[in-house]
Amino acid sequence: MLRAIGAGSIDELFDEIPRDLLIRDLDGVPAALSEMEISRLMRARAAEDRGALCFIGAGAYEHHIPTVVWDIATRGEFYSAYTPYQAEASQGTLQTIYEYQTMITSLTGLDVSNASLYDGASGLAEATLMAVRANRKSKSKRVLLASGVNATYRKVAQAITASQGLTFETLPLDTASGITDLSKMKIDGEPPVAIVIQQPSFFGTLEQVDALTDWTHEQGALLIAIVNPTSLAVLKAPGNWGAEGADIACGEGQPLGVPLSSGGPYFGIMACKQKIVRQMPGRIVGRTTDLDGKPGFTLTLQAREQHIRRSKATSNICTNQGLMVTAATIYMSLLGPRGLRRVALTSVRQTAKLAGMISAIDGIEKAFSAPHFHEVVLRLDRPVGPVLEALAANNILGGLDLTSDYPELGHALLVCATETKTDADLESYAAALENAMCNSQAKT
Repeated sequence: MLRAIGAGSIDELFDEIPRDLLIRDLDGVPAALSEMEISRLMRARAAEDRGALCFIGAGAYEHHIPTVVWDIATRGEFYSAYTPYQAEASQGTLQTIYEYQTMITSLTGLDVSNASLYDGASGLAEATLMAVRANRKSKSKRVLLASGVNATYRKVAQAITASQGLTFETLPLDTASGITDLSKMKIDGEPPVAIVIQQPSFFGTLEQVDALTDWTHEQGALLIAIVNPTSLAVLKAPGNWGAEGADIACGEGQPLGVPLSSGGPYFGIMACKQKIVRQMPGRIVGRTTDLDGKPGFTLTLQAREQHIRRSKATSNICTNQGLMVTAATIYMSLLGPRGLRRVALTSVRQTAKLAGMISAIDGIEKAFSAPHFHEVVLRLDRPVGPVLEALAANNILGGLDLTSDYPELGHALLVCATETKTDADLESYAAALENAMCNSQAKT
């Protein structure tokens, strides 16, 4: 190739790069490996993900995924299908997205769903920007977040929206119940453009969503709901919260048939009321008929600015995470409403059992009194880090240490149990935790 283009070397090919910008050595990058060595290394890394009992939730959840979900999703005709730029040639992809949107609107109780966003955190950022565009009665860029909003979501939303002037403030937390303190709710200064509630909260507790939604609308703000789609099989849909319902719902779609996969890829959910649909980012698929009366599917309400005038686009983070959406559609189709409800109820039951076992151990108590879904916060009488390290030595991922993000909670540990955890798993965890507590130093 170099001979064909008349270059003597790779360095000559890129000779327009100033010499003082070239990096000769990459510290920390190991020497090259052969194919055989790389295969062995990757098998060893993959083995590290196997076998551990995982009790971490915090936004990404270990659910049973029927084998057929990814057997179908990884077939060539699904695996390689991506964004349907040529709608007339992508009827299968469009129909899959349409079915997915229908299921999401059914779960959320809202009118329209897109497909989709990168993940739940960027979904919140997009929802807040959408609220600013949609709430034309307000000139504010102030957003209030319930204390139970995932701290990572907040950080991502701040990073994405800061250049557009949005500011985020936190509503008061009732430290006894673990939910928003309605008695201390008041607006100081400029009214907010939107208020964000997470249900279930990051702590697993269930907020008083009806009262919060009505209070939000009384302030002239839009209500953004962050939801776990699995929980919507048993909890009230955000479209039915309060007198008027949430205006926008977003969240992480990973629980719907996507494995944990060491952190991704995941996909974001977003749905909204019909009256503000023109401010929704991303792609929306509609069903129609052709000139012969045959049913078909097409992209709708997608502004040309998404492609040709990016500075005027509704969003430039609106890719369709096609493969993840396909897997989620297959997963929801297989389980149906009753199956998804069984998953949710079993997860709730196993978490309640686990919380009961753990809180009976000396030095551990439940942190909050409010009802919870499939996560619960426990308060220890000693630092959480060493306890989790002891559990990890026994091949148990014992939960999430909340100390760094929520120091006001003390030595707090967030644990989660889904339908994948048997009674024997719960007993193993409780026994290992009790042993770790006995062998660690209590705070004096």
